[in-house]
Amino acid sequence: MAIAISATWTAQPGKEDVVREALAKLVPATRAEPGCQAYVVHQEAHGEYPHFTKYAVGQAAPVLADRSHEFTTVLDF
Repeated sequence: MAIAISATWTAQPGKEDVVREALAKLVPATRAEPGCQAYVVHQEAHGEYPHFTKYAVGQAAPVLADRSHEFTTVLDF
């Protein structure tokens, strides 16, 4: 059975590097755990992409029953 967990952490102002350092150590240790299939860390990101605007916003979003989103960038540790 697969379980997916999503967590949001917000660093204290000026402490982003401390959190990034901790995650850089946490990620490989977690990926080494038996049964771990993936452990991916994202960081908030912004941007606009024409294909996203056309398909996600223009086609899919109008027919969703519920919608929330965040734009993120994968941190490759």
